[in-house]
Amino acid sequence: MATKTIESGTVADAYLAILKDRGVDYFFGNAGTDFAPIIEAFARAHAEGTPAPIPLMVPHENVAINMALGYYIIKGRPQVVMVHVNAGTANAICGLINASKGNLPVLFTAGRTPYTEEGDTPGMRSREVHWPQEMRDQNAMVREMVKWDYELPSGAVVETAVDRALNVAMSSPRGPVYMTLPREPLAAAVKNFQYQSPSLRRVPAPAHPDPAAIDEAAAMLAKAERPLIIASNFGAQPADGRALAELAERYAVPVSQRKPRFVSLPSAHPMHIGYDPDPYLDKADLIVVLEADVPWIPSMKAPGADCKIIHIGADPIFESYPIRGFRCDLAITGLPKATLTAISGAMAEHEKSAKTRIDARRKRIADEVAGLREKWKAQLEEAKSAGPIHPVWISHCIDRIKGDNPIIIKESGIQLQHLNITETDTVFTGGAGGGLGYGLGTALGAKLAAPDRLVICTQGDGAYHYGNPVPSHYVAKAEGLPMLTVVFNNARWDAVRRNTRAVYPDGYASRSNREPLTYFEPGVAYEHAVEVVGGYGECVEDPEELPRALDRAMDAIESEDRQALLNVITA
Repeated sequence: MATKTIESGTVADAYLAILKDRGVDYFFGNAGTDFAPIIEAFARAHAEGTPAPIPLMVPHENVAINMALGYYIIKGRPQVVMVHVNAGTANAICGLINASKGNLPVLFTAGRTPYTEEGDTPGMRSREVHWPQEMRDQNAMVREMVKWDYELPSGAVVETAVDRALNVAMSSPRGPVYMTLPREPLAAAVKNFQYQSPSLRRVPAPAHPDPAAIDEAAAMLAKAERPLIIASNFGAQPADGRALAELAERYAVPVSQRKPRFVSLPSAHPMHIGYDPDPYLDKADLIVVLEADVPWIPSMKAPGADCKIIHIGADPIFESYPIRGFRCDLAITGLPKATLTAISGAMAEHEKSAKTRIDARRKRIADEVAGLREKWKAQLEEAKSAGPIHPVWISHCIDRIKGDNPIIIKESGIQLQHLNITETDTVFTGGAGGGLGYGLGTALGAKLAAPDRLVICTQGDGAYHYGNPVPSHYVAKAEGLPMLTVVFNNARWDAVRRNTRAVYPDGYASRSNREPLTYFEPGVAYEHAVEVVGGYGECVEDPEELPRALDRAMDAIESEDRQALLNVITA
């Protein structure tokens, strides 16, 4: 066993050293009075050259947590966020909700109000706010959204607490954890403090799919005439996409990606049948629900009564959802990649007997895919000169400049069918829990993790408001993270408008054609927000001008090392 020793210092010094030892690269901080021991520990580490994560000052908590999530998406390692007691926690909860429902791990921490009123304890109360800001149970604010929560009581357990937090966050299914850090324990002195390096506590291996369930699923797939795979939260790693691509192509099983948070298949894959499974539900006789919490909306469209349903995932029935009643003839727990690989292998014994069905299905799907692509081509032809600028045309123009290995963060009406996606680790959607405002922070975190890749953040104008634009653009400037932001500006919250019309198609709101609480005043110059930190901003209203505007934005990024934002007036 190897040990490392801190001869003298504080618990905060030990805490930062252990974080760095455990693979934490960045410490995303939005500081308050509770940070004093942490700030002193960072200053000491810098002065003495001792190991610690890199501290990043992020002037809004929502941006900080989303940066940590964006970094994880690219690197696969959870990072640390620290915010100011209960107030900072409250400002980051939106990102925490998305992390929880999207199975994205992060060590989310907050200071805890000092509790010592008198004496000479290091870190004790020293400001008026230390009385009114204290809560009886600060952790209760987030307990429903995290896998584990804890308050650090002393330096005696700091190593165990960090290992416990990271192990729980990374155990399957992954997710966020929360730890509060009172000032007194952080400020406490340590002498000859020892910790293990590397950690003696490993992340548990994920559950392996049950062999009997694998055989049953393979037999069901082999007998199916019209099987369908619906994926949503699958594809976090390129290897995931390869496992799905191999199974789908070998056995001619079409894949539809409903509201995908990751890309499951490259655009050109022969079994890629788009992003709307609803047209295929009626005829499907077997559906594989692959890491999809909502594979269809039962009140709008559902599979036929005789269709069999298989659910596959690390948590195939989504235990944290209070009510979720989708039919389930077979559920298989395990990492989806391992499950798909096992099913593909088990189907080999059925391949010969199912060859006629597979060959007929392959031809039929090829015809359907060809028809679908012709439909998309016609959509583009109609959209390219439409005014206001159509989302289809914006998507096509972004595709033209994105290059071969971009990172695209989707919090907009970008049309995935008009992007040529060759690699699965290309497009990410972060709003699994419905919390808007994740796009800018997630894009910044992704750029931090992959500085040599082009990062494009696509935002609806409503989402852009939620994303704390000025703090986000500030961080891009301060940390040298030039990225492209494209705002799809339709001057409204269109999702709210559409859903109001769906519930009340003939109601007063629909007849008014200007539903209350859904419209922004037109003419908001979002392009100027990026200019306050020296970025390049431009408003685009003419569809013919959009390709040239994107070229100018790219020139600012590539030639001038500046971030760029296009405010695109869209339908």
